[in-house]
Amino acid sequence: MVLPLFFDERRFQENLENNEPIGVFKDAISAINTQFDNRFLEGEDVRALVKERASFIDRILHYAWQRFSWSEEIALIAVGGYGRAELHPHSDIDLLVLFSKNLGEEEKSSVEQFVTFLWDLQLNIGHSVRSIEECLEAARDDITVATNLLECRTLEGNRFLRLELKHRIDTENIWPSNAFFIAKWNEQIERHNKHNNTEYNLEPNVKNAPGGLRDIQTIAWVAKRYFGVEQLRELVDRQVFLSEDEYNIMMRGEEVLWRVRYGMHVLSKREDDRLQFEYQQKLAAQFGYRDNEESLAVEQFMRHYYRAVIALRELNDVLLHYLDETILRANEKTEIRTLNERFQVCNNYIEVTHDNVFQETPSALLEVFVLMGQDDTIKGIRASTIRLIRESRHLINGAFRRQRENTEMFLELMRTPSGLMEQLKRMKRYGVLGRYLPEFGRIIGQMQHDLFHIYTVDAHTLLVVNNIRGFLHTEAEKNFPVAAHIMNHLPKPELLYIAGLYHDIGKGRGGDHSELGAVDAFDFCQRHNLSLRDSNLVAWLVKKHLLMSTVSQRQDLSDPEVIHNFALEMGDLLHLDYLYALTVADVNATNPDLWTSWKASLMRQLYLETKRALRRGLEKPVDKQNWIEDTQQAALLRLKEKGFEREQVLELWQGYSENYFLRENHTDIVWHTEAIARHTTSMARGEPLILIRAPDLGDAQRSRRYEGATQIFILAKDQPNLFAAIVTTLDHLNLNIQDARLYNATEDYICETFYVLDENAEPINDEAVHENIREALLEELKQLNAEDYPSIVQRRTPRQLKYFSMPTRTSLSNDINTGTTVLEVISPDRPGLLARIALVFLEMNIRLRNAKIATLGERVEDVFFITDENDEPLSDPELCKQLEAAICKQLDEQTEPSTEVISF
Repeated sequence: MVLPLFFDERRFQENLENNEPIGVFKDAISAINTQFDNRFLEGEDVRALVKERASFIDRILHYAWQRFSWSEEIALIAVGGYGRAELHPHSDIDLLVLFSKNLGEEEKSSVEQFVTFLWDLQLNIGHSVRSIEECLEAARDDITVATNLLECRTLEGNRFLRLELKHRIDTENIWPSNAFFIAKWNEQIERHNKHNNTEYNLEPNVKNAPGGLRDIQTIAWVAKRYFGVEQLRELVDRQVFLSEDEYNIMMRGEEVLWRVRYGMHVLSKREDDRLQFEYQQKLAAQFGYRDNEESLAVEQFMRHYYRAVIALRELNDVLLHYLDETILRANEKTEIRTLNERFQVCNNYIEVTHDNVFQETPSALLEVFVLMGQDDTIKGIRASTIRLIRESRHLINGAFRRQRENTEMFLELMRTPSGLMEQLKRMKRYGVLGRYLPEFGRIIGQMQHDLFHIYTVDAHTLLVVNNIRGFLHTEAEKNFPVAAHIMNHLPKPELLYIAGLYHDIGKGRGGDHSELGAVDAFDFCQRHNLSLRDSNLVAWLVKKHLLMSTVSQRQDLSDPEVIHNFALEMGDLLHLDYLYALTVADVNATNPDLWTSWKASLMRQLYLETKRALRRGLEKPVDKQNWIEDTQQAALLRLKEKGFEREQVLELWQGYSENYFLRENHTDIVWHTEAIARHTTSMARGEPLILIRAPDLGDAQRSRRYEGATQIFILAKDQPNLFAAIVTTLDHLNLNIQDARLYNATEDYICETFYVLDENAEPINDEAVHENIREALLEELKQLNAEDYPSIVQRRTPRQLKYFSMPTRTSLSNDINTGTTVLEVISPDRPGLLARIALVFLEMNIRLRNAKIATLGERVEDVFFITDENDEPLSDPELCKQLEAAICKQLDEQTEPSTEVISF
């Protein structure tokens, strides 16, 4: 037993004789806890701290136990993690009071008083009081109880009771090895599913997520049950099941997770196994990580964490497959199917024909995955072969990567009709992909500390490729019709997979990752003997992979010049098709919440308008006036069918700005015009017109999940605070504005179109909700006067957003084509943000003409097209400076900064 250096038992005993006992115990526990915390902060070995804490609690329980009367037929047993003599600062102290026969009244009283005393000491105890027979019955019914009893030790009392219990469990065959293994494996599968079956959660659970501490314990429990050992180290010494290298990987990984878990307990002052953003920042500083030009300290720390759990999950996978073959499949009838001289299939699992396959033929390290991709009857790789892959992967070096046979094999894998993703995942899991593509190896475990990217770079990259493959599936025709159509007609889909693999591969090196990745992608293509044309296409896709998303979300797609310039970037329909499919796959793999119905419609609009421009010819750009006239003629034709005379319509349109006919489509203009005609009398009384409808997609598109936003059209008397009142009201209704368009209508009126989604990023289709929105807006606008400004909504900032504080950034530039000043605002997201910006516009007499709203995880990147009070672009440098300062002040005052404290 290793006791803490400063626990003076003699003095403790003396204090017990002369003072009130509870106070003495509490003082000792408090003093030792402080000592442990300080030693942790000083960087002492966490393994020693965890073991010593358990030893200290052993002594505390010893002295507590001695305060009561006990018979010879009772014992105090440590179970669970405490039974392994492991104890983190706020982990449960799991205890079993074990007895051989029924307890007498005096012993029952002693147990109650003992447990009460421990509670009074404020120890985190979990306890049960059972006879040996009751333990056996509970173990038969509950795998958790049986597991806890695997790792138990006697603390006080009769030391033979535990031995008798263990003997009875073994002889009565409670949970035999095969049943125990199946139960624990199913338990792990269920546990992993609760954590999305990934090691890469933004706030991972250190204990229960894949690759966490429970994965180590699962291996230990099953191995101990099957092999009958007390410690895993015994299996290494006996050269059974576990190699020295595997054992060392397990111990190193456990130490990483223990340090993190210990630190979280110290920070939170309670048992908390979720590595929250707040803890990530503080632990990164505590463990000595520092920001550099390439990455933040917290990103470096989390990369170290992710790499540790990746290694542990890989090891867990190998060892469980080995136990599966050893325990469950030992008596299976063996069916062998030979593939070639190097590989065969044994009961639907591929394996090498002899142990020297990879040493003699290193190319087989790629071949095994190609064979699996070509044969979907192969369920997986035999554990013994996985181990050989792990032991031989060092053979993948520069010469291996240049060998023509290997480059052709990798391209063959990229062209497999099915199973590509499963093989890429296996190659990554077993360390082959990161060695064959060293540039990919560098991004494994690399995270970006924000809420926009919810996966590490490597996980995101494979998800992009998976999404691209998914466009070939039938269900994609419903949710991603354009991408599905494109994917089924691409001449060389493997080029898109390669672009997907490389699009983010330049991250974490400093500089523009798109530029860096394009160089790597081109080198890959040349090394794999692709044509210069194909190599240039892949490199271009990597370099431009952000362009389509940026243009669709931040530029005015109703502007013919925007479409023409984007078409010039594309050059031809082939480049447009490839880029559209890559962009849709990329956005959906970055964060599923980003792909809203509105963003889908913007992307689709940009694709279709650019496709028309390319077919028309780049030398024939559309003239704005022609665009306006075409829209008006289409609307007039439809209105004529509805009984309107041309002169009547033109009179209604009198005074409307050109931008209205440039930006609105003819269908919406017809909808607006009909309503305005009915509203003429009400307008004379100054009553606003409010129209609301969900996206009208047409019969062919109604089943699509990802199209459009709910449109709100408002025609009202122009007042300086009109926009502010509208956006604040919508914010109160928990509506997220995606786009805002403002036009002059008549001399006194202005019309505004808002595209909104609900708080779940979906269009609002319920007519009753539409009516509630209309009534709220009418109520606000009826009461509005020039001096009014509605109160900004006050809603709680979500917890996660608090740890991604950054100062607001703004930029101003004049757009000659639109006659406006373009204001870009990048700021942390928070409730009421758009209303706060509107307040600044109101106070500084700034007129808003258009807005593009983009929320990217924890931050917004909004673009506003503004003019001064005379409808001219901003030309006064001092006014521009004041505007930017006012917006930053207004927004940053409302941001709760993340905690930078390093000390605990």
